[in-house]
Amino acid sequence: MTKLNDIRDNAGARHRRIRVGRGIGSGKGKTAGRGQKGAKARSGVSINGFEGGQMPLHMRLPKRGFNNPFGKDYAEVNLGMIQKAIDAGKLDISAVVDHEALKGAGLARGGKDGVRLLGKGVFSAKVSFKVAGVSAGAKSAVEAAGGSVEVPAVAAAAE
Repeated sequence: MTKLNDIRDNAGARHRRIRVGRGIGSGKGKTAGRGQKGAKARSGVSINGFEGGQMPLHMRLPKRGFNNPFGKDYAEVNLGMIQKAIDAGKLDISAVVDHEALKGAGLARGGKDGVRLLGKGVFSAKVSFKVAGVSAGAKSAVEAAGGSVEVPAVAAAAE
């Protein structure tokens, strides 16, 4: 039986880094493996994308798109997937179903601003939701099944 004080790395698992530029006898002295002269031999030179002074390709191509700094990041979850999780027993519907519950069931990935319910799929369970957003179709489907949807005032204003 191995003891805690006998635990070691496997042989060859850790390599010592080569200390370059430490004298000619080390085999990696003088130019330290960089060859002679040129931009790559100098320190502090970044040549990724450098094209010898010609305008680099990434600067010649037109820019596209827009990143909205005020855009919300919702985890979008369809009612059909929620029904599947309920049928599989992954989701407890006796309590209010919120972002944490949907995350625990593996339905909501990401979504730092909460969950938004979408109405795709068949839904028949009586569930009360507390989510950041809901589509009109999803809200009517949940209410038709006898459930309810609560959207906090802050999230409703952002919709």
